[in-house]
Amino acid sequence: MIRILLVDDHPSVGEGTKTMIEQDPEMNVTVVLSAMEAIDAVQSHSYDIILCDLNMPGISGLELTKRLIQQDPDRRVLIYTGYEISSHYNLLIESGVCGFISKTVSREQLLNAIRCTMRGEAVVPIALLKQLRRNEAKFSRGEKVVEEVSINEREQSILQEVASGNSNKDIACKLHMSQRTVEYNLTRIFEKLGVRSRSEAIVESKRLGLVRMEQF
Repeated sequence: MIRILLVDDHPSVGEGTKTMIEQDPEMNVTVVLSAMEAIDAVQSHSYDIILCDLNMPGISGLELTKRLIQQDPDRRVLIYTGYEISSHYNLLIESGVCGFISKTVSREQLLNAIRCTMRGEAVVPIALLKQLRRNEAKFSRGEKVVEEVSINEREQSILQEVASGNSNKDIACKLHMSQRTVEYNLTRIFEKLGVRSRSEAIVESKRLGLVRMEQF
């Protein structure tokens, strides 16, 4: 039996995917709706594959992947998303993912991706490989950034509020901290992202998958 943990903040998508996968009697799927639930789940149960959405509120799929693989380098994580992931490719590879699969694929393609991962084979769509070759120069920057960026949960929450257009005063009120603390954290965030303004921080955090895409 292949035990799969599916992490997706949309309940209907999670349950639909679970039903689709479990048509194969050799596969069993557990669905959780957030990164924190996933972190709790792997502490109490063992899973062969973690199927992870990329864009989730709070802790993103990228950050969750980093944490899971830091805990156990042998974990198999497949990114399962409906978003364009080319801009996140290097960061995801550095985090240790086994591959990528689109939410638009057929059931057979999804099951094949799971089986490939179980055999230790990488799963990368051909269209993505072709696109990466055309944009090789662009991704060299991502390789540099991944070693420098380490955004914690508080900083990610502040980034999300910045992306929503909130002022430092509004952010302080909403996140229950002083305005000085917000300003201090923003300075650290700018340094980590290598940016000099709020607008640049928004663009870069979007590229890195640190804020929810629907905000843009």
